[in-house]
Amino acid sequence: MLNRISFYIFIQIFKACILIFFIFISISWLLQITRLFSLTNLLQVEIITIFLLSLFLLPNLITIILPFVVIFGIVLCFVKLNKDKELLAIYSSGLNIKVIRSPLIIFTLLLSLFYIALNFYISPLIYDKYKQKEFQIRNTINFEKLILSNFLEVNQDTVLDFKKTDTTFKEIFINFKTETDNLIFANSGNIFLKKNLYVFELRDGFKLNINEKEIEKLEFESYTLRIPNNNIPKYDNFDKNTLTIFDDIKTKNYLNITFKISDIIIFIIIIFLYYENNILKNNFTLINNVIFIIISILIQITNQIAKNTEIFLNLYLILLSLIIISLMSYIYYKNKQYE
Repeated sequence: MLNRISFYIFIQIFKACILIFFIFISISWLLQITRLFSLTNLLQVEIITIFLLSLFLLPNLITIILPFVVIFGIVLCFVKLNKDKELLAIYSSGLNIKVIRSPLIIFTLLLSLFYIALNFYISPLIYDKYKQKEFQIRNTINFEKLILSNFLEVNQDTVLDFKKTDTTFKEIFINFKTETDNLIFANSGNIFLKKNLYVFELRDGFKLNINEKEIEKLEFESYTLRIPNNNIPKYDNFDKNTLTIFDDIKTKNYLNITFKISDIIIFIIIIFLYYENNILKNNFTLINNVIFIIISILIQITNQIAKNTEIFLNLYLILLSLIIISLMSYIYYKNKQYE
């Protein structure tokens, strides 16, 4: 149970981290939605669709930025408390480090539980839905919203080109192969997808059937062509970020399980580093905070690089052990300096 001072410290840590969180998540989300907006130009996807799609990225973005939020959040919190002489007031009133340590431990436990739930289950589950929706958008041709075709490959045997004004298709050119080569040109027409068939309702044009011996020409006032949509790629879930802890256990993906566990370990160690190196020694100088931030960011970057490479489990465990030993050695060295 926290007393009033400890609860006040807890609230200050929470408020500082919330502030950093909204700054980081806003920047990350804007960068991602800007990338997704390229789909509106390429595939003429509605902006609201892109906006809703980008929301599925939020849990994954939170998983990535949360350690950085904590790094900058606790620095911001204790720099402010030190600047406002609140830490001095706490120690001057006869209270000890426990009133600061207790809320920090509770904050770490609560945030760790949230991070475990997010990293182990929620984020992979929602990120998989994002990948599926993005795949569907990228591989579905919506002729009603498409403005420029630029010799669009409808399937492996059919190439389409046209001009479009509002809802009218003009100067439609189709090159498709059956047993022979076929070329169709129409001055206007309608194009739509119906039950995995591309339907072309063409008006005022001609069709050329080309074989080795002759070229047959057919002029028409109206002509309907149906081409099967057999160019639908199959969604293949190969991204490790879409695998929940249950998927990892089921497939015995021990490396991915280790990745998730190491995220929590490093997350806790970074908070412990700040407690030992800054809070316990009441050292909130600029240089000391900068050193903490640099060390923490380097650890996070090293971990992310290792996770994004084809690293073996044993090699990653060695790397993780080296990171932990190096941090403990640094803390021990700093403690010796203050003795």
